[in-house]
Amino acid sequence: MIKTLTPGEIARLCDVHQRTVSRWIASGKLKGHQLPGRGDYRVLESDFLTFVESHHLPVDLPNTPTNTILIIDDEAAVRRALGRLFIQDGYKVIEAEDSFTAGALLERDQPALITLDLMMPGIRIEHVFEFLRSNERNIPIVVISAAPPNLLDEAKRMGALEVVSKPFQNDELLQIIARTMRNARPNRRL
Repeated sequence: MIKTLTPGEIARLCDVHQRTVSRWIASGKLKGHQLPGRGDYRVLESDFLTFVESHHLPVDLPNTPTNTILIIDDEAAVRRALGRLFIQDGYKVIEAEDSFTAGALLERDQPALITLDLMMPGIRIEHVFEFLRSNERNIPIVVISAAPPNLLDEAKRMGALEVVSKPFQNDELLQIIARTMRNARPNRRL
């Protein structure tokens, strides 16, 4: 089913007056579709999301995982440290210590990005990548690991968008996370 939004709904989401939304539609900045015989407009959800992103509007979209990061790492101290870093930078964080928990959180919370450690006991990383790539949302993966360089290279070949070696610089990691979130637009839903 194709989801649409009314100008009033968009005005509430963007915290602007409905006339502003009407001007966006009239000027062609926001693609709107006029209902036959009524003159009312509806905007496709996908067109609205494109508009919001291209105009860098700070919109808090309900049920949209635009800033949720799933941290998959077997070490609690690493998960806590990454979580604090990401939360301080404005992200919402969920954590998994194993692949089973990660799968459940992936379905329930629909994160926008996954960080993944390659050196976890009992996990075959190729299976993890295969599972994550089978997900229709194609969530971007950033590997954060102390694995040897050949495994980090293999992770890139398997589908990691970025690979960060432990130890890392916090500022560099945050830049990588922000860039990956910007460049790998997940298929978001309102």
